Amino acid sequence: MSETVPAKQDGPGSGLWRPGLSGRLMLLAILFVLVAEILIYVPSVANFRNSWLSDRLAQARAAALVLERMPPDTLPRDLVDDLLKGMDASMIALRIEQSRRLLAIADMPPPVEIEVDLRARRPASEIMSAFDTLIFGQSRTMRVVGPAPGGGDFVEIIINERRLRMAMLDYSWSILQLSLIISAIVAALLYLVLNAQIVRPVKALAGNMARFRDQPEDARNLVAPGRRQDEIGALERSIADMQQALRQQLRQREHLANLGLAVAKINHDLRNMLASAQLMADRLAMTSDPNVQRFVPKMLDTLDRAIQFCQTTLAYGKAQEQVPQISAVALVALLHDVGEQLALTPHTTPALDIDATPDLRVNADPHHLNRVLTNLLRNARAALETQPEASEKRISMKASRQGTDIVVDIRDTGPGIPPRVRETLFRAFSGGGANGSTGLGLSIAQELMRGMGGRMDLIEEGGQGGAHFRLWLPATLVG
Repeated sequence: MSETVPAKQDGPGSGLWRPGLSGRLMLLAILFVLVAEILIYVPSVANFRNSWLSDRLAQARAAALVLERMPPDTLPRDLVDDLLKGMDASMIALRIEQSRRLLAIADMPPPVEIEVDLRARRPASEIMSAFDTLIFGQSRTMRVVGPAPGGGDFVEIIINERRLRMAMLDYSWSILQLSLIISAIVAALLYLVLNAQIVRPVKALAGNMARFRDQPEDARNLVAPGRRQDEIGALERSIADMQQALRQQLRQREHLANLGLAVAKINHDLRNMLASAQLMADRLAMTSDPNVQRFVPKMLDTLDRAIQFCQTTLAYGKAQEQVPQISAVALVALLHDVGEQLALTPHTTPALDIDATPDLRVNADPHHLNRVLTNLLRNARAALETQPEASEKRISMKASRQGTDIVVDIRDTGPGIPPRVRETLFRAFSGGGANGSTGLGLSIAQELMRGMGGRMDLIEEGGQGGAHFRLWLPATLVG
């Protein structure tokens, strides 16, 4: 009826039987029923003792009605002895108007050791007296006093305690047998009910969790919540939600691992191709054409950053980024460089407006900040390209000082960030809203901002269109 939980072989108490949850419930049910029976038995055994003594007094009152109306010494001695023997008494006396009359007495009545007055009921004293009789009552003599028949004051008898104790033991044994039967029935019913409603569902959940731990990719190991509306039903639904979320995270981590492997394979070839492009750009730098001399340095700088980024791509998979080299950066020049790299000016489509004073400088890594701004401008341009031709397509970058920080606001007139991706926007592989987007760029950008002592926030526009990002960076004095 109860499962056995195997004990640890190398610990103390090895090999001892320990009941499982079902067994413990059954044992507790038996224990509680026995405790309840004991609480019932204690006053009931005292009441049984009083009832037994009251029956003897009732017999004595009946005999007193007969003996009182007969002249003294008129009954044969044999009849008196038989009367006293039938009541297991050695004396019957009646007190009327302060006059005490012996109605029947044995030849040699024993001395009285215990007195019981049934006219005054004291529950605590009666309970103590009942257990005193059960434990110590062997052959003591009791004087029992009770109400008298007719107009008498009281009737008293002297009896031996032995027969009372035997009757109380028989009664106690009957109560014990009944208690054991009731305990067994209640424990069995309670075991069946609790096992069906609690133990088996909990064991099923525990087994399911163990199988899910070993094979989380197997959909058969997912919990199928039932229709229960109690705590077990809530637990099943919570575990099912947890398993679904965990499986999704595991699949995402698996995809990340596969992506890292793929990047590792193409990293070498991509770096070689970029190195070749850099060699060709170096040859172009020897050309005397003014336009070439103007754009080649920027192209070389872009290729250098691309090669460096290619070499450190795998660092993200290790949750590591290149340590930022913090220095004083002229913010306006950097904003214009990023715009030129992406071919964005006030006259292009989309148009780029830059509003910042030349004296603004920030403490940042210029390469990291360039990557952050480039990512944001590319996302804005991609969003604006999906807009209708007649709509306004504009990106604005505004920088200002707020206390010890420099704040850069980047806005666009595009469709904005969908509500479904706002909460996971800066989470890797979760924030992409556009088709084909991996959602990795903003996660990297946020990590780069934190590495420079700043942060990036998505600003809610209160119903206005477009996306609005705000960058916070520590300011530095103009050197």
